[in-house]
Amino acid sequence: MITILLTLYWSFLKIGLFSIGGGYAMIPLMEAELITIHGWMSASEFLDLIAIAEATPGPVSVNAATFAGYRLAGVAGALTATLGIITPSLVLLLILSRLLLRATQNPRAENFLNGLRSALVALILLASFTLGRSAILDLPTALVFGGLLVFSIWKNISPLFFIIAGAVLGLLLFPY
Repeated sequence: MITILLTLYWSFLKIGLFSIGGGYAMIPLMEAELITIHGWMSASEFLDLIAIAEATPGPVSVNAATFAGYRLAGVAGALTATLGIITPSLVLLLILSRLLLRATQNPRAENFLNGLRSALVALILLASFTLGRSAILDLPTALVFGGLLVFSIWKNISPLFFIIAGAVLGLLLFPY
């Protein structure tokens, strides 16, 4: 049990450390750790994990870490994975909070942050394509995706609407 907890902590510490930009940027890293490197879950199970993490209140990365940890090692696993994913952010925020306020006024620091933002957009698009390959399985799921995407571009509505609409459409289109 100690071995799995240490491995969980290390895996989620790496995800938290290298996921600059938040929850969606961590999806490719989490996918690699959970599916490719450790084989702890299938792609389908991972997609379900992300869907549940997105649908529950709180940051996606923390929710996903908590659910994955719980699935692998119960409550101790949930606590360990959650601690692992938040440790880098907590430490860096405590150390760098003063420097960050000063750095945003420096043109070189602003250029650095612009580069990070661009990398973040690339990671989010990668996560979208990765999840899309697993989630868009047939014509009905493609229609739900396309319809909600067009609607989200057309109207500025709370993401909660899209979660509820997706769930309702899923129940209606896939009753079994």
